Amino acid sequence: MSILFYLSALIAVVSTVMVITRINIVHALLYFIVSLLAVAVIFYTLGAPMAAALEVIVYAGAIMVMFLFVMMMLNLGQPTIEQEKAWLSPNMWIGPTILATILLIELLLGLFTTDATIAHTMVEAKEIGIALFGPYVLAVELASMLLLAGLVGAYHLARK
Repeated sequence: MSILFYLSALIAVVSTVMVITRINIVHALLYFIVSLLAVAVIFYTLGAPMAAALEVIVYAGAIMVMFLFVMMMLNLGQPTIEQEKAWLSPNMWIGPTILATILLIELLLGLFTTDATIAHTMVEAKEIGIALFGPYVLAVELASMLLLAGLVGAYHLARK
């Protein structure tokens, strides 16, 4: 499991660097999804399957859908359509596909092998709920307000 942890951490770091260095927003979003999935594998190897599931559902799912929604709202017309056609080349998918395949293999290895060197304790859903609605309720509310502000800002940018 420690190899799984370190390989996932390496993939998370590499894909995050790729997010920062990409000029093309779609490429950056693909690498960002790979990075979030790698962090979910890290959570799983540390013994927090609930946090891993929340990472996939909330961040890789809901947040990325919101980013794609904002990109659709900011549609820039015919030049954007031509650029999107050029993005559909198979070369664009090589990097994210390789990293996602490695993560899938790691996850399958982690599910079918048990090594208790890293996973010391399990984090239950009740503990997450108590933490989110207890001492971290302000941080959760601030994050939701930040997302709302981003959505309102994208709406104002997109309207003519």
